[in-house]
Amino acid sequence: MMKLALFIFLLISSLGTLAQTKKESTSAALESNEPLNLEKGKKVWMLTYFRQRYPTRIEIDAKGNTVEVPLPDPMQVEKLHIALSTDGRHWTPLNDNQPLWEQPMRDPYVRRGPDGLWRILATGGGKGNDREKVGPSCLYITSKDLIHWQVEKPLPLMKDARNEAGAFAGNIWAPEWFYDAKTKEYVLIWSSSFKDAGWKESRLWSCRTRDWKTFTPAKVFFAPPYSVIDGTLVENKGTYYLYHKEEEFGVKTGERRSIRVATAQNLAGPYRLVEGPLNKGQIVPVITEGPTVMKDPVKPGWLLLYDYCMTNRFGASYSPDLINWKVEEKVSFPSEARHGCVSLLTPEEAQTLIKTYSGKK
Repeated sequence: MMKLALFIFLLISSLGTLAQTKKESTSAALESNEPLNLEKGKKVWMLTYFRQRYPTRIEIDAKGNTVEVPLPDPMQVEKLHIALSTDGRHWTPLNDNQPLWEQPMRDPYVRRGPDGLWRILATGGGKGNDREKVGPSCLYITSKDLIHWQVEKPLPLMKDARNEAGAFAGNIWAPEWFYDAKTKEYVLIWSSSFKDAGWKESRLWSCRTRDWKTFTPAKVFFAPPYSVIDGTLVENKGTYYLYHKEEEFGVKTGERRSIRVATAQNLAGPYRLVEGPLNKGQIVPVITEGPTVMKDPVKPGWLLLYDYCMTNRFGASYSPDLINWKVEEKVSFPSEARHGCVSLLTPEEAQTLIKTYSGKK
């Protein structure tokens, strides 16, 4: 009976996912190979990402057992990739969608600081530290021009955090940073779990730094009534919007791996959940993760980009107010792109990237 229950759950889950995604244009799965047309005076946006096709989809049966469902044609290129766009909906990969750098990394969060320096935080990088003494680490990298990169050091952000048994967390996933102009501090945000898998009972954590040398002790930043990963922050008119992935799934909870949003009037919180219209509180279809937000280059409003991690494609939704989102149908992204981060470039920076990595003018 348990096998039958699991089979029925997997079937319903798959049909539900297909029903949602069928409403979207199949162009979302297309790889953009069109040459980028940089019109004079037009803004250019950069999408940084890594590439992967998951080997399995993890499910939880009625007894709480983990079941791995094989997925076709697995691959992973955990290195830095860049694509460019002028409309936020159609993205052209540089270097034929191959890595721009051989440094291993996942979830590359690339943003320019107030000092003009580009900073990457990425999942991975723990090999430079003694994990037995400081716990997991993430990778910290800098660049002045998006061409030449410098690995600064692995950051053991959870070194001061232990569970009741005195054990370290098992992971630091999808670290990001947000500059607090009020305090002139960088706020680092990531997810960690003390369980045997990073997606179990995960919380968003944070710390602060002014110089990227000393960091405040890690503390819980966001603890909703579900496991949470992939947090990203946006500030608009004094309100902070925390987009994140609800990481719940299984026979008991149903398929709930998707993006939600919470808001606060202070960067440090408390953040209150906004009840989205999909799947009892979510704002985009399942199964999705890795949200990043940008101002819409085409019309007033915002774009939320995210990847359909189990079906190997990217999606986008539009909102006039950062709360109410509608899926954009006509979009194209680089194939196998995962966990993007969007930044605004100058036209000169975009031209330099194109010349350096593709030879196109």
